Amino acid sequence: MHMLRQRSNELELMDDLTLSGEELRQNLRELEVINNWLGGHKVVLSALDSLLAEHQPERLRIADIGCGGGDTLRSIARWARSKRVPVALVGVDANDFMVQYARRHCSAYPEITIEQQDVFSKEYSLQRYDVIVCSLFCHHFTDAQLVQMFRQLYGQARLGVIINDLHRHWLAYYSIKYITAAFSKSDLVRNDAPLSVWRAFRRQELVQLVQQAGVAKYRLRWMWAFRWQLLLQKI
Repeated sequence: MHMLRQRSNELELMDDLTLSGEELRQNLRELEVINNWLGGHKVVLSALDSLLAEHQPERLRIADIGCGGGDTLRSIARWARSKRVPVALVGVDANDFMVQYARRHCSAYPEITIEQQDVFSKEYSLQRYDVIVCSLFCHHFTDAQLVQMFRQLYGQARLGVIINDLHRHWLAYYSIKYITAAFSKSDLVRNDAPLSVWRAFRRQELVQLVQQAGVAKYRLRWMWAFRWQLLLQKI
């Protein structure tokens, strides 16, 4: 498909950091369902399994940047409990409404804290973690921003950075377009879900971004459904 040959630079409705209210709540509920059904959390958890197979820290400090409603954080918390791995989980988002939403929905998990921060700020760049997770976050940014982000996050993480994002493919685009048109109750989801695929990545594009960021050690693999698992490794 000709239009999918390059990443779209059209902004998603979700990129408006002032969004709030019931429309955004419905969007976050539906995104959690999509992640559960289409294997989004498995991408992150299998990467954590891989890191734990190579390293056995006494306690893991993990950040999820662009955490949205906190569903990825909750899945990591359940994973850590099942593995009996002590964790401190920090969710970061720039949208105040999402921060408040995530705090409410993560209240049963004392290991989770939610912060409102700009990941590109000098203040945030000084934070340090064992692992940093970017789940469906990177496609919101330009290539130039991503090179800067990869370089910064790689420096902030002791073990590695886990990136879970979409594969730009015609089947993924039209599948999610028609599924959300038929079943979604959210205008945000109906607009942003297919646009997210159009803004996403092909394999060589991710490889080039990683190389431009100066990351020498990484693993990239495709996972169902049309997801990339990119692990920027420190050790």
